[in-house]
Amino acid sequence: MASRPPPRYVVRPHDAASQRRRMLWLCLAWVGSLLLVAIITALLSGVWKSVGPSLSDRRTLRTLTAENEKLKQDVANLQRSQQVSDVANQSLRKTITQRDEEISGLRADLGFYSRLVGGDAQREGMKVQEVSLQPVPHSPAAWNLTVSLTQNVKRNDDTSGTTTVSVEGLRNNKVVQLDWSALGDAAEKNGIPFRFRYFQQLHTTIALPADFRPTRLHVTVTPENGEPVSRAVAWNDALSSPVTITQGESDAQP
Repeated sequence: MASRPPPRYVVRPHDAASQRRRMLWLCLAWVGSLLLVAIITALLSGVWKSVGPSLSDRRTLRTLTAENEKLKQDVANLQRSQQVSDVANQSLRKTITQRDEEISGLRADLGFYSRLVGGDAQREGMKVQEVSLQPVPHSPAAWNLTVSLTQNVKRNDDTSGTTTVSVEGLRNNKVVQLDWSALGDAAEKNGIPFRFRYFQQLHTTIALPADFRPTRLHVTVTPENGEPVSRAVAWNDALSSPVTITQGESDAQP
């Protein structure tokens, strides 16, 4: 018996569910590809922004940098100007202090020599013109004392005598007064001798106890012929009083 040729067409049953599943997978793959593209685009955009600033950002950065440099230069200029002003102010204060000292010294000289000249004043006696104190270096309890004595130039004779000093102050919270015997040199136990016609400066050194706080100086001038002359000076005033240096530390004889 002769064999039959295979059929040209094969009839298979239609599977609609399989087709739907295939279409569903294709749709999911397409949506996934879209999501993947969107994610990659977003990532690339973020990386570009982080790596390279935009044109406006670069312009803003240049502007801020220029302003920062200008502010730095302004601050440096102000600092230099302040330094120059400080130096000028210090120099001015120093000059003013020097001028004040010169004026104070000139006033002291004016009073001193006015006393000597006497003008139209009547014949006057002796006067304690000036009392000045200076601390002895490296010796806190010792002080150099200068006493300036004057008398009117109308006098025609010399005056001689002695000068003593006492110091009033606090010791153990009590007011006490140290006499000349407790202050002066043993060689001048009777006082500082003087002899002059117009003026003379007396110099001596006094020593104070360590627990003694001085407040006032008492100077007593006792001429050989005449009444004693006294003057009380506050300790701080004597410290701040300028010393008028006279030629030869004594009067100039005519």
